[in-house]
Amino acid sequence: MEELEKSIGYTFQNKALLKKALTHKSYAYDHQVESNEKLEFLGDSILEFLSSKYIYSHYPQLKEGEMTKVRAEVVCEDSLFLVAQKHHFSDFLYLGKSETLSHGKTKPAILADSVEAMIAAIYFDSNLEEAEKFIVTNLKDAIETSSRHVGMKDHKTVLQEKLQENGNVHIQYEVIQTKGPDHDKIFIVQVSCNGKKLSIGEGRTKKQAEMQAAQKALENME
Repeated sequence: MEELEKSIGYTFQNKALLKKALTHKSYAYDHQVESNEKLEFLGDSILEFLSSKYIYSHYPQLKEGEMTKVRAEVVCEDSLFLVAQKHHFSDFLYLGKSETLSHGKTKPAILADSVEAMIAAIYFDSNLEEAEKFIVTNLKDAIETSSRHVGMKDHKTVLQEKLQENGNVHIQYEVIQTKGPDHDKIFIVQVSCNGKKLSIGEGRTKKQAEMQAAQKALENME
């Protein structure tokens, strides 16, 4: 666990809290211990509050609706999954037999939930300031990127509008390949329209790969 503590920049006084933050309900059921679900519940609220505070303080030019959109884009499964990947949470998760067999260490939902649980664990082990430090350190770049693009239509929306100018069409995004180890996986996605291949994109999450595929399709159309 020292390796993980070094990565996240926080050393726990109560190591049991750290373990609980990484204990999935499947492991808890198998070993009759408490899971990270209650920590996740609280961590979700702490994350929403402190990310809102950071956006409010650092981006005064944003309107209320824009701040809401930035927060929604950053405080989401895909974003938290990337945080878990960055710190190799998958190497430290406690999973039960069922989840181990179904490759639970690669599931974005499980990894994202563990990040929220970690936030609450840090809060209980120290204070709100330490939890805030973890959140800001890991999400400030994503917030900055989102703030620059807030209000703009994403590539998937623009592509859909262009392709449907002359009527409804069937647009499909399909994962055709994955590369890399479980904790650092790259998704390769192909977008097609009415069965015709348009382009291929890649990213650390399916959503990122889909966005890149859509962007490339738009560039090819131009």
